[in-house]
Amino acid sequence: MSTDKTAQPDLLRLATAGSVDDGKSTLVGRLLYDTKSVLADQIDAVTRASVDRGLATPDLSLLVDGLRAEREQGITIDVAYRYFATPGRTFVLADTPGHVQYTRNTVSGASTAQLVVLLVDARNGVVAQTRRHAAVLALLGVPRLVLAVNKIDLVDGASAVYRDIAAEFAELTASLGWDPSTVQSIPVSALHGDNVAVRSQNTPYYTGPTLIEHLESVPVDAEPDTVGLRFPVQYVIRPRTPEHPDYRGYAGQVAVGTARVGDPVVALPSGVRSTIGRIDTADGPLDSAQPGRSVTIVLADDIDVSRGDVISSVGDAPTPVREFTATVCWLAERPLQAGARLLVKHGTQTVQAIVDSVESRFDEQALSVAPAPEELGLNDIGLVHLRTAGELPVDDYRASRRSGSFLIIDPSSGNTLSAGLVGNALEAVRTVAAQPA
Repeated sequence: MSTDKTAQPDLLRLATAGSVDDGKSTLVGRLLYDTKSVLADQIDAVTRASVDRGLATPDLSLLVDGLRAEREQGITIDVAYRYFATPGRTFVLADTPGHVQYTRNTVSGASTAQLVVLLVDARNGVVAQTRRHAAVLALLGVPRLVLAVNKIDLVDGASAVYRDIAAEFAELTASLGWDPSTVQSIPVSALHGDNVAVRSQNTPYYTGPTLIEHLESVPVDAEPDTVGLRFPVQYVIRPRTPEHPDYRGYAGQVAVGTARVGDPVVALPSGVRSTIGRIDTADGPLDSAQPGRSVTIVLADDIDVSRGDVISSVGDAPTPVREFTATVCWLAERPLQAGARLLVKHGTQTVQAIVDSVESRFDEQALSVAPAPEELGLNDIGLVHLRTAGELPVDDYRASRRSGSFLIIDPSSGNTLSAGLVGNALEAVRTVAAQPA
């Protein structure tokens, strides 16, 4: 049996966030340009378009705002994934919108990020949307933050302005539970490239790393999972051919932990135990499979496992439940109220659900929690209690971002209504916010 010896690249998954017109698209364009991740003809096209608009320098935001509506309005609407690399590291960047209307897209883009670059306009400082994004990122459990104080070239007294913004942001992130060592502030000018790839002589008061230096050197933390294997079954493979008359494999992607041949496992929600007999891929068998790897697991015993079931490690397998408390970020125009009938999608399983109660709503501006609201509106964050028609093997989100998250779906339209986190993710924020100053 062969072993997967492919070296894992030094990869950092990051996202951008910030308010409208803070310069996210220009910064992402600058990162692509300075790392030579765009083709010469793309640069030529951007240069021509910039000249046509009467600009003296290339508008690098045109490299990333690809939708026609984005170009016309000058805002980012959809999440777009960009890929770039430096000699030290490879990056996957989720470029997310800044407008309040598209907060749901920011949630989507940041949900798997190991680091988020949160921009503020130096002329405006920390605004309501900055606080909203910081709160959402805290609840999502994003491990690291970079505050990019952009357009620093447009303010008088840049040194004092930068220090005031950095201090206010440090106070905000501490209130949201971040360790100060995981938050880095950098004054930048995305338009001119100051402190993006090259240290700027225009900011002598700043002695820290450039943005790219920080992105290259920041530790790539492992997912903060404290649980073992979680393998949601996507498809049951039964060829029933002369070559494979009795083959039964369970295809899917390893969500959490490591699948190893010979390890004891339990199928959930049935609770029936077996052992991993083999791990198959299109390129041959493996001895083990890490998170993110798509494989087919063959068990040593012929047990009943279906799509939507979860193959889990035995020692810490979650108890399947039909009701649980969850933190949700409501992403729909129609408000959420108690009694709503919805669909919950957890892993590869989708079940009917009802909202028993809306228990609290989080005020991300005041960092306070209001008990028993009548409803949750668009972009509201709150705590709800759900009852489901089928058993779900959920983990607490604070133990595992992957197996502790789910989606709430409109059963009539199929639209996503909410991102959900199992457990009370507001608890840590409320505890910190309640402490005396």
